Amino acid sequence: MLTREQIQIPKPLDQLTAEELTRKTAIGKLMTHTLKSLTTTFINKGFQWLLPVMLSQSTDPLWPDPNLSIEKRIEFEIYGQPVRTTTSMIIHKLSATSTAYPKLFILSPNIRIEKAERAQTGKHIYEFTQLDFEIVNATTQDIFNLVEDALTTLIEDLNQNHQTELTTLNQTNKIKTPKTPLKIYDRADLETKYGPNWETTLIAELKEPAWIINIPRQFYDAEDFQTGRWDNYDLLLPQFGEVLSGSKREYQYEKIIKKMQRDQIKKENYKHLIEMAKNGKLKPTAGAGIGIERLVGWIAGVQHIAECQPFPRTPGKVNEL
Repeated sequence: MLTREQIQIPKPLDQLTAEELTRKTAIGKLMTHTLKSLTTTFINKGFQWLLPVMLSQSTDPLWPDPNLSIEKRIEFEIYGQPVRTTTSMIIHKLSATSTAYPKLFILSPNIRIEKAERAQTGKHIYEFTQLDFEIVNATTQDIFNLVEDALTTLIEDLNQNHQTELTTLNQTNKIKTPKTPLKIYDRADLETKYGPNWETTLIAELKEPAWIINIPRQFYDAEDFQTGRWDNYDLLLPQFGEVLSGSKREYQYEKIIKKMQRDQIKKENYKHLIEMAKNGKLKPTAGAGIGIERLVGWIAGVQHIAECQPFPRTPGKVNEL
């Protein structure tokens, strides 16, 4: 694995050499086939495809999170009301699945202005896209089964039908179909074994994707107050780490309010969600978001996931396009 100092920052299209453009084109084709495979899997399983929302009064608070490194939140006023750019569509998903769309997914653009020092991690960008999905009355095991099926279908398809692109990227036979069910690690056990930097150590050891469960996180992730355990999960990739984050969701009014108070979440930013829960209209759901650039970056063997973007969004660097 490359050190932070060895990772090269992706260049704009007009600065690429002919060889680099060939590589860029191959990554773009893998991106196209990845999106086709994933969305087809979800549609075939009865999901409805919703369009994204970019401006809203409610969006993911991204807190509490020990790894949070957001430079700034983009907030401004339209029509006399404050709005924020979307950091994730979790709040929208909870509302939508509880009303008209019991199984949904969205290719959701997310804007998170990461601090400039994260440019050298190779896995952070300040605009990215998630395949965000949510299901009413789903269990964690339901999510695991869905994601593992989508992932194995994708990798099998790429290895069978897209060897030209994989060869161009020197990735032939490097990304193998993972054995399912994927291995599951408990965050508490990892902290005991590796200490607070367990994620860095585990990522370096991983040979294929793996699940992490029981992660203290945002107020909407399901938490058992008696045991202190969380019914949530991340999917980690070798090199890039978290590519998916999700959970069973809180839907009971009393728990949501208690957690907001504990975590010092501004209730005024989540009036709609609170009102739905108070009136018993928020349904139990589970879901997740898959980071598309990280997934394609792992498949393509890139140094930096911004290489998967036509117009790189590297922290600390603003290009004209």
